[in-house]
Amino acid sequence: MSRWRLLAGSVLLSALMPLQAEEPTFTIENTNFLLHQHSGLDDTAYLYDYDRLRLSGGWRDGGYFLTGIGDVVNHLGNGYVHSDEFTLLDDVRPDIPFEVRTEAQHYGPGAAHARIYRLYGGYEDSVQRVTAGIQKISMGVGRIWTPTDLYNAKNSYALEPDEVYGVLAATYSYAPSDLSTVTAVASVRHDRSFKYAARAKGYLSFADVGIDFIRSEDTLMVGYELEGNFFTTGAEWRSEGGYFKSDLLDTEFFQGIAGFDYGFENGITWVVEALYSSETFTYTKLLDNYADELVGNMVQSPFYAGTTLMYDFNLAFSGSFLYIESFDEANSRFVAPSLTYTLNDHNTFTAGILLGFGSDSSAFGPYGERFYLEWQASY
Repeated sequence: MSRWRLLAGSVLLSALMPLQAEEPTFTIENTNFLLHQHSGLDDTAYLYDYDRLRLSGGWRDGGYFLTGIGDVVNHLGNGYVHSDEFTLLDDVRPDIPFEVRTEAQHYGPGAAHARIYRLYGGYEDSVQRVTAGIQKISMGVGRIWTPTDLYNAKNSYALEPDEVYGVLAATYSYAPSDLSTVTAVASVRHDRSFKYAARAKGYLSFADVGIDFIRSEDTLMVGYELEGNFFTTGAEWRSEGGYFKSDLLDTEFFQGIAGFDYGFENGITWVVEALYSSETFTYTKLLDNYADELVGNMVQSPFYAGTTLMYDFNLAFSGSFLYIESFDEANSRFVAPSLTYTLNDHNTFTAGILLGFGSDSSAFGPYGERFYLEWQASY
């Protein structure tokens, strides 16, 4: 395993070493999951360990900056690393025109690979920001779902919802005023075709309002974003949605969300959100198009409602609870409670469950269940 850790470190350091950094940063983070999981493809159960060593480096000189993040990923569990589910997920690659990771190297009961997770640089000042490289492009205002984000959509059903692949892109943002921004994005996809996005966002008298546009060779999206205060209650409301047209999937549809969140004085944060889609997709079609840029929008039910509760019991313990109900011909639900213990600034421990309930033909029935223990250490 040491050579894979050295490979990720050397890739990251080779990018940052030629620079004489005025404010260099370097961090090491190790995230380890022990999981008991039922497969989403069959009834097989697996017990395995998932470990990610992350090396992050940054440099800044005035308005110029460079960021690099490299990972070494290891799965340990003989049954899981030789399963169809592992093969399916391991074959998924970032939507960029070259490899940024090694092939999985199998060693007895485990498999490991190294990858470049982020590598981008740019310039920013008080009114503009320019970036280029492997980066995250975020769009949308949703907390549970972000249907307008066709670059790095949040996946609330995943073990780590915000762990998303980067894209090879150049971005430019300009702020004509303190309350408005205009952003343009051009990215290169795996087949060397281009994908373009534009967003204009500003504050009107009732809310922040945004208009989004994304165009690739196969897909068109025209969308909106809204978020504002719910009168004087202290709650915030939001909505986003868009018209989608896919030549590859031979379909066009509307999909959008509406929701609000509120922070109580006792430390509870409450989020409610609903998702509507005029088009639904079967589980088989989702698996057949797992690498498609619209995979995050390929829902099996026309309507979902979800809520999250987060609470800090004290300085050491915090908890969260996610509940999502799918309203279709065979109702199903997804539940994800977790409890986190913060030992100190460098170590946190989390125990959690991801559960899908419903028939095999429902939206969450095939999901199965995952029980996990997580240890995250940073240095």
